Amino acid sequence: MRELTVDLGDRSYPIYIGEGLLGQAGELFAKHGIVKSSPLLIVSDTQVAPHYLEPLTAQLTQAGYEVVSFVVPSGESSKSLDMFEQIMTKALQSGLDRKSTVVALGGGVVGDLAGYVAAAYMRGVRFVQVPTTILAHDSSVGGKVAVNHRLAKNVIGAFHQPELVLYDLSTLQSLPPRDVRSGLSEVVKHGLIWDVEFVDWIDANADKLLALDAEALGYALYKGCSVKASVVSEDERESSLRAILNLGHTIGHALEAVGQYGELLHGEAIAIGMVGSARLGVELGAPEEVYTVTKRVLQRCGLPVRLPEHYDVDAIMEAMMFDKKFAGGRMVFIVPTAIGKVEINRSVDASLVRAIVEQLKKEAE
Repeated sequence: MRELTVDLGDRSYPIYIGEGLLGQAGELFAKHGIVKSSPLLIVSDTQVAPHYLEPLTAQLTQAGYEVVSFVVPSGESSKSLDMFEQIMTKALQSGLDRKSTVVALGGGVVGDLAGYVAAAYMRGVRFVQVPTTILAHDSSVGGKVAVNHRLAKNVIGAFHQPELVLYDLSTLQSLPPRDVRSGLSEVVKHGLIWDVEFVDWIDANADKLLALDAEALGYALYKGCSVKASVVSEDERESSLRAILNLGHTIGHALEAVGQYGELLHGEAIAIGMVGSARLGVELGAPEEVYTVTKRVLQRCGLPVRLPEHYDVDAIMEAMMFDKKFAGGRMVFIVPTAIGKVEINRSVDASLVRAIVEQLKKEAE
């Protein structure tokens, strides 16, 4: 088992990464102050629950916890105010109180949704992340929780840190191949913003990662979580440094919105967005390898690098206008300056971004 700490003073918390950790959930919950006197609500989805909800419930019940659960439909469409209200109703009907804990058992959608419930219920109750996807190694760390509006992603949310993150690598073995590829997008992102040697390692080990090799996967997720923990520890509420974690997300979130959160998976949209950011970086003076290496490593991980032909550029630009990072005809972009290094550019002209988006339709696969 590997262990990391997100250093936030008296709100610091651990990330546990290893195989078979669901079997230690009761012990680890108790170790970190999750009380047994109040009901505990597990939120999961229809893809994950059939595999892991019963084992986790049984483990926690055996440890003395009173457990209730709520299962949402799998997919981004569940990150909605309607689903948020349904879970709130379940929490009230089940007698959750101010000492209760909400547990997210699933991927990024479940983590964001359950986390927002935890942040809002009785003005904030405890929260535990139990990620079951590769993608969630990013979203489960850092406390950003949210639901979507039909016009924009993650605009309704909060900062609400978990008590612990319990990352059982065994749960990743049941992931569909497309979800594996999507998850590797955020692994690549952590290298591109922070660690050129890690990018080289991903390039050399992509086949092992796609095959879910336990040792390679454990190392990659430890490295990715390490980057996220370092950034969040320095800038919890994204006042400065933390914004670099948004590499590829300005374009990517717009693509998700235009596709109505059902066509492209999050990691696929972010991969296309990172190619766009790399092209933007080169336009603004970065070396050509920023683009060529970014594109090559994403392709090695089986990710799309080209914008689907039927996506409307006007609709994409309109979606970006609703982004939290847009103001006054200028856009905030995380722009690569070298592999492993990025800068926050707060005045990218929207016309340049439009040209980049149009160019993304012409990328060679």
